[in-house]
Amino acid sequence: MDLLYESFMGMGPKRIAHYEHWSCPDAETQITGVDYYDHPKLCRERMRELYPVLNLAVPADDTPVPRPQLGSDDDNSSVTRDGRQAVRWGTGETWHWDWGRNFKTVEEAFAFSPLKHADFTNVPVVESRDYSDEEKLYESYRSLFPAEHGDTPPDGQFTAAGFYNTMFMWPLLTFGWEFFLEMCLEPRFERIMDEFAEINRRVFRSFARLPVKFVICHDDIVTARGPVCSPDWMNKFIFPRYEEFWGIVKAAGKEVVFVADGCLDACADDIFACGARGIITEPFTDFKAIARKHENCCLAGEGDNRVLSRNDPDEIRAMVESMVETAHISGGYMMSVGNHIPWNVTPEGVKRYLDLCDKLAHR
Repeated sequence: MDLLYESFMGMGPKRIAHYEHWSCPDAETQITGVDYYDHPKLCRERMRELYPVLNLAVPADDTPVPRPQLGSDDDNSSVTRDGRQAVRWGTGETWHWDWGRNFKTVEEAFAFSPLKHADFTNVPVVESRDYSDEEKLYESYRSLFPAEHGDTPPDGQFTAAGFYNTMFMWPLLTFGWEFFLEMCLEPRFERIMDEFAEINRRVFRSFARLPVKFVICHDDIVTARGPVCSPDWMNKFIFPRYEEFWGIVKAAGKEVVFVADGCLDACADDIFACGARGIITEPFTDFKAIARKHENCCLAGEGDNRVLSRNDPDEIRAMVESMVETAHISGGYMMSVGNHIPWNVTPEGVKRYLDLCDKLAHR
């Protein structure tokens, strides 16, 4: 069995796995001594030699990566062609939260039918694909996995399918924040959510047929301060759909792991009650409380990039030791900086974190 499989299954492997959100090319350059932009493949291969547990993907070739145009001065910003600000992100730059830009009024949004317009191929909703034909939808997902696997995932290997719009993200991305908040308490909203639910049934029935063991489901149902919507609203529109969708793939022998930014303390029990075997989230969440309550659940995201950025040796060590302590509570715990390792985290702090994990992250 591979390390990620054992971890996602809560089997408590001796070496604690990593599940990092990695986007810090400057750290890779400093750690390896190979310029990431000049030699991305060579640099990443060297990273895999130094820290194999990170399981970082290696580019297919060593074609140089264009250097970022932003981040070279104190401002770290630039005016885009449409007059809006952008800042650096990884090897590129940020984009803008303009979801829902196709709708000019709330009434236009209420008139929209997700099922009548089920081809989202050219609609910016993250999961932009055609949902009108379930068999073609399945075939498009199936093409992403090796044909030789057939319909059965390989034993003991981490294989996963993922979906960003598990339910909450559908209206949020389709209509944008402002319209979503205007619409979500009106009776007319129910029809729209019912139609999005039907689209997702097609997705999860397709996932049930894929040669994967895990389904990673994302929905940002919380902020750093907690839930966006009330428990009553969640119990009406969201959690029953989770239970239904996840039941479809669980009946096919697959495990569900839920992903959300923010603080999931208020929702964690509901997520597990709906059928998830784990949660990947951010350090605003009380990981130890979840680990104690849900035996050997899959957990990742307790690490904090603000600690890495300060690069205080004692603080980073204390954070890693605390993470390892949580890993001894849950056999599914993985080392993970939940709020990302972005480009502007100090390379020294990143290396200190990785070296301490290498030394201490064992059960």
